[in-house]
Amino acid sequence: MSAPGAGHEFPAKEVSWQKRDVLLFANSIGIKADELHFLYELHPNFAVFPTYSLILPFKLTDQEVTNFYARQQAVQIPGVPDLDHRFGVDGQRKITVLKPLPRPARAASSSCATRSLGKPGTVMETEQSIVDKESGEVYSKVLSSGFLVGQGNWGGPKGPSTVNFPPPEGKNPDAIHVIQTTMETAHLYRLNGDYNPLHATPEPGQKMGFGGTIIHGLFSWNSAAHGILRELGGSDSANMKEFQARFASPVRPGDKLTTEIWRMGNAQADGFEEVRFVTKNQNGKVVLSNGRALLKVIGNKSKL
Repeated sequence: MSAPGAGHEFPAKEVSWQKRDVLLFANSIGIKADELHFLYELHPNFAVFPTYSLILPFKLTDQEVTNFYARQQAVQIPGVPDLDHRFGVDGQRKITVLKPLPRPARAASSSCATRSLGKPGTVMETEQSIVDKESGEVYSKVLSSGFLVGQGNWGGPKGPSTVNFPPPEGKNPDAIHVIQTTMETAHLYRLNGDYNPLHATPEPGQKMGFGGTIIHGLFSWNSAAHGILRELGGSDSANMKEFQARFASPVRPGDKLTTEIWRMGNAQADGFEEVRFVTKNQNGKVVLSNGRALLKVIGNKSKL
């Protein structure tokens, strides 16, 4: 008999996006004016940024703002108690890009496994795929984990430990990418469809012990993906195959984020090689750890 919540599969939900959504996403994660193929819809090489599909399970088909808490609370998993998503934070994310996203509407399907960590809380682990509604072809897969603070002790499985990907010791980074956030960074990013009040108003963060508003972990995650693709992948979406990171600590409005990037020197036959990274704030505190990507490295000179 399987553990409570393990392997539960949710019904597929339709998602949709327009060129405007793709442009908004690119602007919200810090893409630069010299990367017009992500920012200008009439560019001859116009492309969807490779991690964009990660936002679609939040957005679905909506073009209007939504009630984040109500939508999350509607999620019911057999054998798992009702969980209060007002006290949820991201754990880590990994995306595998199988094929570039087209522009028409598609369907998102997801399966879910949930485990208890005892008194500290509950980890919810999901796998979500963006799938062609007609052919069943899979464009991307995202493995996610989230932590629900103080909502454990319900008997769920403890789950396996995660694999770590530390940066190499004693070696200087091969590339560095810096982004300066503002007091409005989260307000722009949330327009992609992730309307969690934790990133818009101080009250939820105060209740959770963060002291106030924090920026989406997925903003930091996506901006690091952009930095790596820009610095080493020529800003070409075809040059990123996998990307993952763990959310190590909160990012606050106005923080300056520095991503240090290392090539691991283990290129595969298909030309992709492992890249590891860590992102820190202006005080040297790690905000993204366990960073790893599979990338075709061509340098920071865009060929588009």
